[in-house]
Amino acid sequence: MVMAQKLINDLKKAGITTTDPRLKESMAAFRRAKEENDGLMAYEEVKQGAGANLLLLARALTGKMIIPDFARFKTDVERIFDVVKQNTTGELCQSIPQLRKANPEHWGVSVCTVDGQRVSFGDADVQFCIQSAGKCLNYPLVLDEKGPDVVHSYIGQEPSGQSYNTMKLNKDGKPHNPMVNAGAIVLCSMMQPALETPGKFDWLRSQYTKLTGGEFVGFDNATFQSEKQTADRNFALGYFLKENKAFPKEDRFDLATLLEFYFQTCSMQFTCTSGSVAAATLANGGVCPLTGEKVLNSAAVRNTLSLMLSCGMNENSGLFAFEVGLPAKSGVSGCILLVVPNVMGVCLYSPLIGKYGNSVRGVQFAQQLVSKFSFHHYDSLLQSEGERYDPRRQRFTSKEHFITSLLFSADEGDLNSMKRFIVRGTDPAAVGYDGRSSLHLAACGGHLPVVMYLVESCGVDPNSKDRWGRTALDEAVQFKQEKVAEYLAPITESNAETDEANGT
Repeated sequence: MVMAQKLINDLKKAGITTTDPRLKESMAAFRRAKEENDGLMAYEEVKQGAGANLLLLARALTGKMIIPDFARFKTDVERIFDVVKQNTTGELCQSIPQLRKANPEHWGVSVCTVDGQRVSFGDADVQFCIQSAGKCLNYPLVLDEKGPDVVHSYIGQEPSGQSYNTMKLNKDGKPHNPMVNAGAIVLCSMMQPALETPGKFDWLRSQYTKLTGGEFVGFDNATFQSEKQTADRNFALGYFLKENKAFPKEDRFDLATLLEFYFQTCSMQFTCTSGSVAAATLANGGVCPLTGEKVLNSAAVRNTLSLMLSCGMNENSGLFAFEVGLPAKSGVSGCILLVVPNVMGVCLYSPLIGKYGNSVRGVQFAQQLVSKFSFHHYDSLLQSEGERYDPRRQRFTSKEHFITSLLFSADEGDLNSMKRFIVRGTDPAAVGYDGRSSLHLAACGGHLPVVMYLVESCGVDPNSKDRWGRTALDEAVQFKQEKVAEYLAPITESNAETDEANGT
């Protein structure tokens, strides 16, 4: 028997919240046990209550998430949060009247890993307009819709070296990149061109809801109206773009209507909690950690992260890339979306901004983060971590542990976990005590994507045999996994014939 409350506490310690949408049914089962059975559950009841999320529970409770020691990580992040809170420099945004009313004391941080581990500090549930931080979400959405060749025939990919609202184009007559106002306005003209403004707004909000895993996404009408009334610069920029024929020729639009939609995108609201999930979706290659839904194409995410790294922090982008080495996008509201690829997303909010329009506390937090953790893009080149450490590494791990974890993931069909173990150096062809490899286990379970990945991407030999002389094909046939057997049959035969011809 096991205590339901202990399960809940252990999940919280691992970073899995009680409101995690993946565990809605499991949490309901745990609560029923607390009320009806003195909090006790048989192991079979735990397994039944977990349902399709048994693997998630198992990984969380056995320290096999992307950040295994989440309690230690949480403590270290909280220390950084407290240190940065003392910084009260900067000023409220002056260019948009409504943003001058923000509370300068607000300071919130949220983290969401690619496994859905979450932690928040301070004013993480305060609602704020994302402003230009939304550009790193709008860009991959349009890339998915139009493709990079079309998008970049109108928008460049280079840092401008100028202010985010500069009225300059590159030598080809295009906006320098989609992270400055000029590029974002052209991007808005390409977004869902068949829809009127209300339809575009509803579509964009629905996409943001998917990116945030159903967390809060709002709209601040007061900021929208305030921005419209002080939009001379953006209107001038719009006419400048029009004069230089920077908009797609096939798109027909009224400039005032287009700019109104652009202001709406800037007035969308997040909290740090919801923003961290959107950032984690980028970190996870376009798959939302909380829902498992593939919201963005992975190639679009790769392009987005590249431009966030080089252009996401306005005129401070070069220094930020040098010091922090992570993709980020800021907004003049004081929001920053920060991405640690394949690890986590972070959302930072403090409305006190510096001379380049970036949150002062947010930038300092990012600097402190890479000083504590080995997250900088090029930290792998360092011979020694010094006082820093990599929270992705399990303490006291062994080669056998990683092999066991790889085999377990293959048996469950968890391709993402397998990829992480293989990237860490685990041999994809490694076998257990019975000589069965991950390919044998995946074939037995009928996990075709895993089988294809092992054979095509990792080069695992389909003719390898376990201690009983059985191949992966034999496993698939015995357990009636027809699609896997159909895939393995020709390549197994082909490899066998090749071995025979070579006398091996």
